[in-house]
Amino acid sequence: MKSMRNLPLMMASTAFLTLAGPASALDGTDMMKKLSAATGAGGTVITFEKAEVDGDTVTATGVQVGYANLPGDTLKIGDLTFEGVEERESGGYYAKTLSFQDVDISQEGGHFSVKDILFTGLTIPANPTGETLDDILLYETASTGPIALNIKGKDVVAIEGVEANMGRREGGFTYDANVAGFKADLSQVEEAAAKEAIEKLGLTTLDGTVTMKGSWEVESGKVALDEYAFDFKNVGRLNFAIDFSGYTLAFIKSLQEAVKTAEANPNKEEANQAAGLAMMGLMQQLTFNSASIRFDDASITKKALDYAGSKQGVSGEELAQSLKALVPIMMAQLNMPELQNQVSAAVSTYLDGPKSLTISAAPGKPVPVPMIVGAAMGAPNTVPSVLGVKVSAND
Repeated sequence: MKSMRNLPLMMASTAFLTLAGPASALDGTDMMKKLSAATGAGGTVITFEKAEVDGDTVTATGVQVGYANLPGDTLKIGDLTFEGVEERESGGYYAKTLSFQDVDISQEGGHFSVKDILFTGLTIPANPTGETLDDILLYETASTGPIALNIKGKDVVAIEGVEANMGRREGGFTYDANVAGFKADLSQVEEAAAKEAIEKLGLTTLDGTVTMKGSWEVESGKVALDEYAFDFKNVGRLNFAIDFSGYTLAFIKSLQEAVKTAEANPNKEEANQAAGLAMMGLMQQLTFNSASIRFDDASITKKALDYAGSKQGVSGEELAQSLKALVPIMMAQLNMPELQNQVSAAVSTYLDGPKSLTISAAPGKPVPVPMIVGAAMGAPNTVPSVLGVKVSAND
């Protein structure tokens, strides 16, 4: 009877211990294999020596990264540390953080270093060949500390840090990235003509930032790169933007299979021809929505005109006037009257007082890429009207 009276307590204790303890230990080797499979879909090969588990931390040692089309050419990463690791019901994994050892490489008089490499919110899919958003290798943030490239004892490129973010939303995600404190030293250029131009234009040191922002809707394959900008002091800001549809998971899978097929063919000429045909077929699935290129001047235009003019024995202002007269003549050879008028007016306005120059393409409705290719091959002068090209200045 006494044992029967203790039965509820025994059952409660057993339940508590079952809930309190882990359902199963993490399999670090399985996680690394699935990470390698996910990156391998894009041609990146990850190998490792072992993966040790301590609670919810997985440490992979002897990690190397290479590319499938460059066998034997690998980069030694060292150790990877995954913290806050959970195995998902799907068989995939989630890690709160993934940290790298600092990169420090010296070779042939050069030295490259990257510090404080960190990913957060890393999702490793169980099946990278699937066709849903859950089958993609994703992260929430990726960042680094200082990055430096040193050649012959002098820093040629230095970056304060890089940060990238991904935000999940229904049916897709948004992304943005920022390269802060980008500095490049061009004073070491040795070629005489290039060195003279760099000095006259005041470009011995480039100082600026690189930014990116966009989104991807997985089902429709709509990719919107709203901003991809290079902004440098005393030069200007150059921004690219593009919007197209059809870049679905099925498209990506077909693209990856075409690349793998080409890599597996020992006859490289035949492989390249087959890959070209495959790419042409895939391009038929894409639709062009819009695109633009915009440059905002920060004094480089006047410097360029003055320097180019000095080489011809004229002032920068005189060269600008010559260009304003020359552009319509050059554009007339293309047999695109409407575009000719736009370009001539925009160039004239810009050279009179450089502020901004924009080339945009926004058709009334989305245009299938095959239609653009057909127009370019059959009647090139119709391409601007097909794409809705506009050119403007100082907007």
